[in-house]
Amino acid sequence: MTRHLEFLRLHNFRDIGGYVTRDGRTVQWRRFYRADSLGWLSGDDLDRFLALGIRTVLDLRHPFEIERTGRVPDADGLTYHNLPVEVRRWNVETYDPELGVGRFLADRYLEVTEDGADRLGFAVRTIADEAGAPVVVHCAAGKDRTGVLTALVLSLVGVAEDDIVADYALTGLATERFIADWKARHPEATLWPGFGMAPAEAMRHFLTDLAARHGSVERYCADVLDVDQATIGRLRAVLLDDPR
Repeated sequence: MTRHLEFLRLHNFRDIGGYVTRDGRTVQWRRFYRADSLGWLSGDDLDRFLALGIRTVLDLRHPFEIERTGRVPDADGLTYHNLPVEVRRWNVETYDPELGVGRFLADRYLEVTEDGADRLGFAVRTIADEAGAPVVVHCAAGKDRTGVLTALVLSLVGVAEDDIVADYALTGLATERFIADWKARHPEATLWPGFGMAPAEAMRHFLTDLAARHGSVERYCADVLDVDQATIGRLRAVLLDDPR
């Protein structure tokens, strides 16, 4: 299976299937997707998106981003949730080249787990609802806010940290196209050194720090997101293959 799905206007639309869990089960293909902004969908791109049969869209962007670039078009059988999980806006002037892009990004992701807990919890519970599958999670680039939520979900179903980190870093395959498209739309913009990047160490730092704060990623989800064992069971039933 090809993980990146090809669209004309989208650059980072991916299927999150195929990862093996610690107990030997596998994340099903065509059940859980991650993407950059679905506001760009139109024409043949929209037709291809609708052909995937997606029932639920979780849009993690700010309302002002949606107002500026649009949201996924309405369609029969498609449920849309806007769940802005980022409260503190990034101040890239605080970026320290000596610490690196990975450290800067990981710190921003930790802020999302603090500020966006209610909406992250709602998102996990929504993904665990069989009636809403397949689901796509997206933000603007499909790497930061989307990366945080995807990492939490994959952790809860038992995917190894190395695979979660590798999945996050696959955004790097789309970075060149994403930056080129952004520059074409914002020719006067000056980009900070980490713009569009998804270095593996960012996700590694984030998962390490989240576990250090809360005991484990799962403990964070239980104590802060109020994701109980019943929800985790439903999440595994929705996303993983049948153990039989």
